[in-house]
Amino acid sequence: MKASRSLFSETVARPLADRLRPQKLSEVVGQDHLLAPTAPIGRMVAAKRLASIIFWGPPGVGKTTIARLLADEVNLHFEPVSAVASGVADLRKIFEAAQGRRAAGQGTLLFIDEVHRFNRAQQDVLLPYVEDGTVTLVGATTENPSFELNGALLSRGQVLVLNRLDDAALDLLLDRAEKATGKKLPLDADARMALKAMADGDGRYLLTMAEELFTLPANEKLDPNKLAEFVQRRRPLYDKAQESHYNLISALHKSLRGSDCDAALYWFARMLAGGEDPRYIARRLTRFASEDIGLADPQALPIALAAWEAYERMGSPEGELAIAELVIYLATAPKSNAAYVAIGAAMRAAKENGSLMPPKHILNAPTKLMKDLGYSESYEYDHGTAEAFSGQNYFPDNMPREEYYNPVERGFEREIKKRLDYWAELRRKKSAT
Repeated sequence: MKASRSLFSETVARPLADRLRPQKLSEVVGQDHLLAPTAPIGRMVAAKRLASIIFWGPPGVGKTTIARLLADEVNLHFEPVSAVASGVADLRKIFEAAQGRRAAGQGTLLFIDEVHRFNRAQQDVLLPYVEDGTVTLVGATTENPSFELNGALLSRGQVLVLNRLDDAALDLLLDRAEKATGKKLPLDADARMALKAMADGDGRYLLTMAEELFTLPANEKLDPNKLAEFVQRRRPLYDKAQESHYNLISALHKSLRGSDCDAALYWFARMLAGGEDPRYIARRLTRFASEDIGLADPQALPIALAAWEAYERMGSPEGELAIAELVIYLATAPKSNAAYVAIGAAMRAAKENGSLMPPKHILNAPTKLMKDLGYSESYEYDHGTAEAFSGQNYFPDNMPREEYYNPVERGFEREIKKRLDYWAELRRKKSAT
């Protein structure tokens, strides 16, 4: 009886994801680009020499497991810590113990989970011990290392990117789960597909959901609708303060710029599904209307403002339709960044030329002194000319005329270009007389 209870505590009580944790590198799924014999980790294992590494990838794809197995493969003591729960004092104790092991002939693999949680000072503490080989560092992070880790630490190792698990890898995990439990998942073919979609590339989450499904009666068979009632869909990976936030808004912006309406709607939906504030999206879309459409469609900006206002009045979810309509309008509108380029060029000219005075003939002369100094002298009233265009110079006297705004041959800017060309020709003729 005692032995039976012991067996129960060692197997059934352990989560399925932990019981199915790979025992050798060949059992790791979905990361062949790193683990194959000719891949970076494969070459290190073959040479029995492990460099310091930062594993960057989403949750549940094997970062901790690979680190633990690497320690076994190259005969290093495995020392795991969490950056959330550990500080400099803990690290110093680890380094002291690692120095003792090193003197005895064994190295130490220091695995730091969520290494991005260490501040700059804590990261700096690692540097000399990684540099002199006291520890081989393997860090794991879900955040972009180039944003979260200092350059000195990154230069002492290499960043290896782990992929989210694809359908084939998730299928393999479900097969292993069924074999380990001796049960079949109570799902029809469509529900099995839906389960993988719910996991969103996270193997640990997939196995956690599968473990719950194995508790159902053997004769029960779920379709996708019943599955959705039984398990909660994993929220898409999205952190409004981190890289995924910038990746998705960049994808939306570039899809709009590329006039791909369907892709733009997809990225918009992804941001909403991740919990992004629609007001932030509306603000960025309004910026897009000015920057990437401009005067090619002068209605883009007022429509953006109207959609933003509609959302403010209605809120979610009703107001999200107004923003969706804006996404469609912006994606299908003619594009021009001519205004954006023009103000940039004008700003550079303003900085380069200093505080040049306007030409005196376009300055008002409300006093006698100003008249005596030549203010307003020779000014020609445009409306007093036949074309309502005098062609006078409005740039500073000592600054040659420059051209900042070059409209494109698309949308309404085609009409603007005709007007500018007309005035340019008039200006040429008037200056020649």
